[in-house]
Amino acid sequence: MRLHLQGIRIARKLAALIVLALSWNTNAFAQQENDPFSDARSLLRQGKNAEAIARLKALAARRPETRGVNHELGIAYYREREYLQSVEYLQKAWKENPEDRDAVQLLGLSYYSVGKPAEAIPVLETVRSWHPDASIDAIYILGLCYVLTKRYPEARQTFAQLYGVSADSAAAHLLLGRMLLRQGFDPAAEREIKAALSVSPRMPLAHLALGELGVYGGNYPGAVQEFNAELVLNPACALALTHLGEVYWRLNRDEESQRVLRRSISLDSMASEPYAVLGKVLLRERQPALAEKHLLHAIHLDPSSYSAHYFLGQLYRYQGRVEAAEREMKAAARIQQLQTSNPGRN
Repeated sequence: MRLHLQGIRIARKLAALIVLALSWNTNAFAQQENDPFSDARSLLRQGKNAEAIARLKALAARRPETRGVNHELGIAYYREREYLQSVEYLQKAWKENPEDRDAVQLLGLSYYSVGKPAEAIPVLETVRSWHPDASIDAIYILGLCYVLTKRYPEARQTFAQLYGVSADSAAAHLLLGRMLLRQGFDPAAEREIKAALSVSPRMPLAHLALGELGVYGGNYPGAVQEFNAELVLNPACALALTHLGEVYWRLNRDEESQRVLRRSISLDSMASEPYAVLGKVLLRERQPALAEKHLLHAIHLDPSSYSAHYFLGQLYRYQGRVEAAEREMKAAARIQQLQTSNPGRN
């Protein structure tokens, strides 16, 4: 099961904020005159997580009656990204103190981080019961967990609440459809996106999403049709133009590709993707100087552009610039490795 990269990043960001707050929070455990956790917390603030864990375990062995040690160990293991161990201690912390809200949030995020969305759901539902109207990241992760366990009605309701729309609206169906698309659940994504169009036939971005589905499925003529349908409703959609340019490149329709890519750049000159695609087109058109210019600009805007590095490496290889080609291909390989380790669609 592919975890959503954005969800992982949000989980880590939320956990970092919780830990930061805890490091300054004067709670019941820290109100003692001699705080037994002060040394461990100081080590955590310095990023010395393993040392903090060792201190806490020694404290637990020496003074097993000390309350709060499971809470602290759960946080320390989360900081160390040892999520299975953090689950063990955070569960104990929650059992000791049912109102330990920080431990509960981190427990839900830990389950999510180890690929156990079904176990995360009841924990994060508890978090939602505490914050029913708050648009907090933990609730977004709960929505993703519903998606990953194929509980689509609950997912749609959760995302609808977060984004402030009705659960039966076209917007809610499209929100869920895009989440499903990013997870690779294409048949379910298509159903939700088409449901959005059935409620609102002129729904912006719905045809864009159907076009993306066509690209992922290799149906390039169908993707062209959907991207053009989006542009009829939304002529200023730079992303639809960029995607259309990419599909035209795949179909060897280079002149049309250049035309729509330049329109995309006119609408959004800060997006890297149209420059990268245009570089590919110009490379095939045997215009290496212009191709290099556009690929380098794409990398300037987004150094993590795999396509720009890869095709720039190809260009340098054709020109016999061995060191430059090797540099760009190595950069492309590093980016690809990172994308493989986080295999949700970007």
